[in-house]
Amino acid sequence: MNVGVKVPNFGGLPLELGVASMSERLEAAGFDSLWISDHVVMPDVVESAYPFAADGKADWATDAPWYDAVALLGMMTAATTRVELGVAVMLLPLRHPVVFAKQAATLDALSGGRLALGVGAGWMAEEFDALNVPFETRGRRLDEWMDLARACWTGAPAAFDGTHYQLPAGVQCYPVPAHHIPFLLGGHSRPALRRAGGRGDGWLAQQSARSIDVTALEQGIGTMRAAAETVGRDPTRLRVVVRLVESAETPEVVAEHLDSLGRIGVTDVIVDVDWARDDGPERSATALIERRPR
Repeated sequence: MNVGVKVPNFGGLPLELGVASMSERLEAAGFDSLWISDHVVMPDVVESAYPFAADGKADWATDAPWYDAVALLGMMTAATTRVELGVAVMLLPLRHPVVFAKQAATLDALSGGRLALGVGAGWMAEEFDALNVPFETRGRRLDEWMDLARACWTGAPAAFDGTHYQLPAGVQCYPVPAHHIPFLLGGHSRPALRRAGGRGDGWLAQQSARSIDVTALEQGIGTMRAAAETVGRDPTRLRVVVRLVESAETPEVVAEHLDSLGRIGVTDVIVDVDWARDDGPERSATALIERRPR
């Protein structure tokens, strides 16, 4: 099992501690991967139901800075040499598909093949409205953007005649990625799980470290794997990445669940670290890496 960590790109820490410095320290501590999150804009008040809270309420300050995922991945690439670098998750339908494909290929080529892309359809209608992207078409755009990115990553994509985007023939799109960039689908709905198994390279789930539900994860994995089998794909090749929020202060508690998570097929966990402690990254790395299933 790989143990990854969320690099904060929301709030004050990116300026206070420095993205490069945090990335270097986390890699030195022994983590396998570094991840950031993604939003482009925030409304003054979030009215949309937040799918990862029991009451559906988004509880963060909407006027705090949320630093751009692509820009920070570039900084993280330059500051590290070994770790996988990922987004958990990018709101892909909000991005220009060909520009996104170019950015991702550039990051992967310059990092030596270390990029992983958690992607999702999105949940906040206000963000789509602000960027003039129809919220009701977000799932279909996600499918199309994934197909178009993979075509662009060949370097010489054929003409693409999609419902939401058309790319003419005779276009060159270089550099190509250094490796197969995995698309890990975020979300817990049946459409998200079917997309993970049928079109993606795995599932990126999210739970609170205070209430890890192995049964719910096992059910989601089953839905994803069934979708893969339906279209003739090998379900055992799909990754299962679990993002554990509210985990900074309790790495030892998370460590107690690693064996049970590994038994149901979880391949990666992503945790937070407590940057308020002098030994925050090292404490989490010691607690988790020594306990992970081999």
